[in-house]
Amino acid sequence: MAIGSTIYTFAVQLADMDRGVYDDLTLRVARHPSETDAYMVTRLLAYCLEYTEGIAFGEGISQADEPAVIVRDLTGAATAWIEVGAPDAERLHHGSRLADRVAVYTHRDPAKVIAPWAGKRIHNAEAIEVFSFDPGFIDDAVRLLERRSTVTLTVTERQLYLDLNGTTLSSAVHAHSAV
Repeated sequence: MAIGSTIYTFAVQLADMDRGVYDDLTLRVARHPSETDAYMVTRLLAYCLEYTEGIAFGEGISQADEPAVIVRDLTGAATAWIEVGAPDAERLHHGSRLADRVAVYTHRDPAKVIAPWAGKRIHNAEAIEVFSFDPGFIDDAVRLLERRSTVTLTVTERQLYLDLNGTTLSSAVHAHSAV
């Protein structure tokens, strides 16, 4: 018998001053058995940092044709394709052909994530945005993770302040070129 996903619930207060986005969210995140806690936390942060109308968690790990986070317009067309971790060039190529914008949020060394893409065919590769966090930030957040968590996420001048279950962490949101 296959092991099912574990459901995590996050009560999020989001204040993204850089984009003028302020909202209270209740997010239920299904953590697939093959997904690490670091991947899930990065996926949660990607969702919050990209939060806009039409955003949803994709099927991601269990569905190869969808990213970790996707934004759709009212017609159902993908407008943003947001990957997490270390996607391969083929996924990025596929996503950039379907959506106007592609971004990658990684909890890994961004240079090691980007290196395998060199010389590979990726549609509109120069427009792909890659974001990472300070070393140790995601690992620190993972240690604070609970099945029901309260989160206050504040972003100002690309500096992220994360209060997770009463403990505050901070990190810059680093932007990298995909090419």
